[in-house]
Amino acid sequence: MLTCLCDAFYGGVGIATVKVLEHVGCKVHFDERQSCCGQPPFNAGDWKHAREIARHCQSILFRDGQVVVTPSASCAAMVREGYHLLFPDENPSMAFELSEFLTKEKGITEWKTTIPYKKRIAFHRACHGRAIGLTSQAEKLIASIPGVELVPIENAEQCCGFGGAFCVGEPHLSTQIGQAKIDTLLAAKPDEIVSGDMGCLMHLGGMLKRADNPISIRHYSEILAETIPC
Repeated sequence: MLTCLCDAFYGGVGIATVKVLEHVGCKVHFDERQSCCGQPPFNAGDWKHAREIARHCQSILFRDGQVVVTPSASCAAMVREGYHLLFPDENPSMAFELSEFLTKEKGITEWKTTIPYKKRIAFHRACHGRAIGLTSQAEKLIASIPGVELVPIENAEQCCGFGGAFCVGEPHLSTQIGQAKIDTLLAAKPDEIVSGDMGCLMHLGGMLKRADNPISIRHYSEILAETIPC
């Protein structure tokens, strides 16, 4: 399950996710008819249209016992928590965030590779990850790659300020929260900033670009994909 931001701005994350899943033995099916998960209207209180979008999404994704995996805790949380609120009388839908699937369902606790990735990495944890019980799964995977130095940061759970429509409705507050997060991340003097959610990447990356800061900001799936042994 690719996200809207992945489709529009981060196509490389989608490709990396497929490579990672295939590498661990999964047969990946991507249906081009899939759409938004419905989170924007859900968060805006427009549950009528959120239900319509969710129904379409369910009809495409949840067929023939398919396991749904997405490189976004935000969309996984919507499917698991949001759909249950939209359809309270139905069994909850299930979608796994990528690192959650790798560690919980595939039993992968370290990324077995001999390909080094020599970077100091500051990892930003997306808020929606906490909603589905994520902690340090992605961090542990990339920390196991030779050459990676995962640097500790203060207030690791601090929001980046994106919040979907929040950054549009409250741009000044969103920017203040984002700048505080950037200051915390940069204080660790990383070579790269890494996260697991495209909304966070877009928000932090946009602020860094406007500040003419050339530091790289990436999704962890891209690092996993780049270090797959040939």
